[in-house]
Amino acid sequence: MIDTFFSLNSLASTKAMFLSFIIGGFFGVALERAGFGSSRRLSGVFYFRDMAVIKVMFTALITAMAGLIFCQVFGLISLDSIYLMPTVYTAHIVGGILFGFGFVMGGWCPGTAAVGLASGKWDALFFLIGAILGSIGFNETFEWIRPLYQGGDKGIVFVYDALGMPREWFAFFFITAGIAAFWALETIEKKKTGTSTYLDSSFLKTFSFVLLVVALGLLILPGRHTAPGNAEITLPALEQESLVQQEIKLLASVDKALDHMDPEDLAQRLVSGQKDLVLVDVRSSGEYERFHIRGATHSALKDLPMVLQPHQNQGIIVLYSNGMTHPAQARDSLTRMGFDNVYILTDGLGGFIDRCLKPVSLRGEPLPDAVASTVRSWRAYFLDQDASPKATDTTGGGPAPINLTQPGLIETAWLARHLKDPGVCSVDLRSQPEYNTGHIPGSLAMNVESFRGIVGSVPSSLLPVNLLAQQFSLMGITPETRVILVSGDKIQDATLVGMALERLGHSRYGILNGGFSRYKKDGYSLDTDLPDVTPSAYPEKNADTFTIDYKTVLSHANSQTAIILDVRPHDYYSGKKSDEARAGHIPGAVNRPYSEDTLKIDDSVLFKPVAELEQAYKAIIPSKDVRVIVHCRTGHQASQTFFVLKHLLGYADVLWYDAGWTQWAARMELPLEK
Repeated sequence: MIDTFFSLNSLASTKAMFLSFIIGGFFGVALERAGFGSSRRLSGVFYFRDMAVIKVMFTALITAMAGLIFCQVFGLISLDSIYLMPTVYTAHIVGGILFGFGFVMGGWCPGTAAVGLASGKWDALFFLIGAILGSIGFNETFEWIRPLYQGGDKGIVFVYDALGMPREWFAFFFITAGIAAFWALETIEKKKTGTSTYLDSSFLKTFSFVLLVVALGLLILPGRHTAPGNAEITLPALEQESLVQQEIKLLASVDKALDHMDPEDLAQRLVSGQKDLVLVDVRSSGEYERFHIRGATHSALKDLPMVLQPHQNQGIIVLYSNGMTHPAQARDSLTRMGFDNVYILTDGLGGFIDRCLKPVSLRGEPLPDAVASTVRSWRAYFLDQDASPKATDTTGGGPAPINLTQPGLIETAWLARHLKDPGVCSVDLRSQPEYNTGHIPGSLAMNVESFRGIVGSVPSSLLPVNLLAQQFSLMGITPETRVILVSGDKIQDATLVGMALERLGHSRYGILNGGFSRYKKDGYSLDTDLPDVTPSAYPEKNADTFTIDYKTVLSHANSQTAIILDVRPHDYYSGKKSDEARAGHIPGAVNRPYSEDTLKIDDSVLFKPVAELEQAYKAIIPSKDVRVIVHCRTGHQASQTFFVLKHLLGYADVLWYDAGWTQWAARMELPLEK
């Protein structure tokens, strides 16, 4: 059986793109050789002068149809492994009419226009530009035309099923009709123009004979399937009919949306403790061990029939993976085996995390109070958040603990329970003497200044990728490690190391809310042991798209295309105080001291409630889509503001000027204000 890119859920891979490029190139050459690089020839079909378009389309349809049937019969490919276009009658009819008018007026369709453009046709270029603008217009007006887009949606419908005809007989009649059409089209061309390329040639006769043999071959082969090892299996007609009925039943369930379950529905069922629900993770065992939906069991695809046999047609079975392709194929296969109670999770694990576990504060739009409360309850359940007083956010509703997809805050109770989990590493950023006298069990000591040095003549800059990767390698950290950053009395120590992790593309990190003092105050045990470390080989991957230089800052300052946020204390922003070459601030910059984002409870420094932070930054930044540049003196304090904006409040475009006022003040050619 051929594994297609669609069945492997890898259509977005580089390999798939490369192969598509190669196939598209050969397809374009074939169209060019067939004369499809000329709009005059293409439009000739409407005047019966040149019927090449219809002949090529008939040939393509026959080749694809017959080839697919033969591949299925010989077990080379399954319909489950290819994308099947749904039938949407209203949209197809209207789209066909619009396409026809476009073809008549322009002489091009998008594919042939690309061929024409490659041949140097200017009208093809204008046609493609129009197609692009039309696509943009379709996207922008989609909400208005959605009823048309979805009108007459019948799901996946096969023509031969709609006609009540066996597939092979339909193919036979279609091919013979195609043969007749080829002769008729040649006759029309000769009558209209006086000449015909193939009517009197041996090619048309040979071509017709080959197609007729193919059509007859389809009638001979139905019911004969080649099994592994080339052993032939002939299915009785009664069994074939039963298989067809099974497929029709399966398609009907898909048409009625009885094949999937939405993430919100699944979350609510799991939280409520539904007893007859079986949730199965069909990803690799390694992925399952790293993270899975609470309550899920694991099974390889090949083992599903045996694992699920006790639950066949009893209760509800839900399959999920990272996407939907493999669960959908497994669900269809199980349905054919008699399982009528199998569902797939809509949008897979990624959809579940995005729709059910994404913090309320990071949503694109405000949620109603009732929905927000439900999301928080889901997060508490699935992210293993302790509901005891020790784990309650005393700051008034901060984000829940870290999940797999993005950095965030975690509470002390969560860390205490997961210290010994495989793949969890806590990093203590206090001074060495403080660490030596007592630290969180298993935590590693690291001085935050180890992540900084002279880069491009600017002191205290975040180190480049290769040096950061070496640091994390010595600590035994891998890209899969969940890193918990524990600060002392400076949260910005943790956020700066967070910037180092993000530079390497490591999003699996969290910051302990309240730091070490909060952990100690909550009464959790400490020790003085130095943990054993097995060095790793952290990959040197540069994922930094957020650090910018002074030239970029100057450009935005001059064009006023970004909000420049100076997070230094106000006296330094205003120029009253200075410990750099010059005093003042970048022209146009606004001031929001980093210290205003935190509060101190006893000896613990915590972030203020998200709602309060949201309100404060809304007064400075009008939209979460606006580009924001944060800076301080050396990038240290600005890393804290970056974390607040990006990961607590969900601002989409946040940039970090690491060199900050140290560099800006030292470059005398750069402007400043006081």
